Amino acid sequence: MKAKVYFTKEITPEKVLDLYKAVGKELPGKAAVKVHSGEAGNQNFLKPEFWKPVIDHVKGTVVECNTAYDGERDTTEKHLKLMENHGWNQHFDVDLLDAEGPDLELAIAGGKVIQKNYVGKNLADYDSMLVLSHFKGHPMGGYGGAIKQLSIGIGSSYGKAYIHGAGKPEDIWTADHDLFLESMADAAKSVIEYFDGNIVYINVMKNMSVDCDCCAVAEDPCMKDIGILASTDPIAIDQACIDLVYASEDPGRDHLLERIESRNGVHTIEAAAALGYGTREYELITVE
Repeated sequence: MKAKVYFTKEITPEKVLDLYKAVGKELPGKAAVKVHSGEAGNQNFLKPEFWKPVIDHVKGTVVECNTAYDGERDTTEKHLKLMENHGWNQHFDVDLLDAEGPDLELAIAGGKVIQKNYVGKNLADYDSMLVLSHFKGHPMGGYGGAIKQLSIGIGSSYGKAYIHGAGKPEDIWTADHDLFLESMADAAKSVIEYFDGNIVYINVMKNMSVDCDCCAVAEDPCMKDIGILASTDPIAIDQACIDLVYASEDPGRDHLLERIESRNGVHTIEAAAALGYGTREYELITVE
């Protein structure tokens, strides 16, 4: 059965909310809203004002986790200061899920590479999740979208190293590359099962650089904006974004595709589909 992915070419804060409503799924209880806080110096991340209508609508708490590498987000103190500097606290309640330990350990039923996932313990305070993803390239994953937000994004600092190292945190930058991609797919499964499917995904194809929002020094966007997508299927929404890049006639798309293909980015989607928590087959529904 094909998943439904809703799409609009119009990229505004109001259209983000329209796409959320088109999905038709209300998020029960207390909603966590996963964003990317943006590394200090990054010029491409999507700002709090852009996400405000949809976050206000779900009455959500913005959540993030610390990084596993040097920067302005690798300690609780620095990360909270950065989130304040970037304006998140001015608009929303903010919760750094792994601000203090211990981590929450989630089992990964049928994980291909890893069988457990380490997330910020505060995840236990929430009943549902809205995953807001800025679709763009990524230095290691090839691309960043919904699956990355579910896995690396929700992972605690230790959990991020665990995923990157394919189960061996000490191998954070040296693990077999495809095993890292498969570990991301594994980790995402545990979060989906934790929330029992009470998750909505929104991907915004804007400011599409080959670099992630985690890069302090990032290339400027290499192709024109494409649109907003929303779905209850993280695999379908990421696949649809990849397909829209391939279908684009923008001359800059080749630069982004080189980043995605050279890192075997689609393998994350392949691995996720093999785990069965979504499908690569989708119907793209345009919302006027």
